[in-house]
Amino acid sequence: MKAAGVLALMAGLITVTESKIYTRCKLAKIFSRASLDNYGGFNLGNWICMAYYESHYNTSAKTVLDDGSIDYGIFQINSFTWCRSEKLQEKNYCHVACSDLVTDDLTDSIICAKKIVKETQGMNYWQGWKKHCEGKDLSEWKKGCDVS
Repeated sequence: MKAAGVLALMAGLITVTESKIYTRCKLAKIFSRASLDNYGGFNLGNWICMAYYESHYNTSAKTVLDDGSIDYGIFQINSFTWCRSEKLQEKNYCHVACSDLVTDDLTDSIICAKKIVKETQGMNYWQGWKKHCEGKDLSEWKKGCDVS
């Protein structure tokens, strides 16, 4: 009987932390509601384009870098500077656990991304944005998504 209860609890936890791959238009709506359009001078197309090239809209994306740090979530936010994992030397400027950046709830990721844009040099933090989105016409990224 105890084993069944434990299995039910574990199944519930797995469901809660399950990742999600968003569609472009669903992200456009979430980003719009989160006031990312024109945040830091970057229109919605920039945010959608950046998220695509950083994670392909996958909330569970993780990339281990050469320095041993890890980029987390839909915006690929780095563990050494912006979030907290197990290592003590991390700065955690966003005051968030890295594990909170790999869930289908994008609240913490968006708050941290806004902080990065505000406290660094805009979207230059993201290499995917610099390589694929910077200086380009990004109107297609929100086209057909019913966002203004």
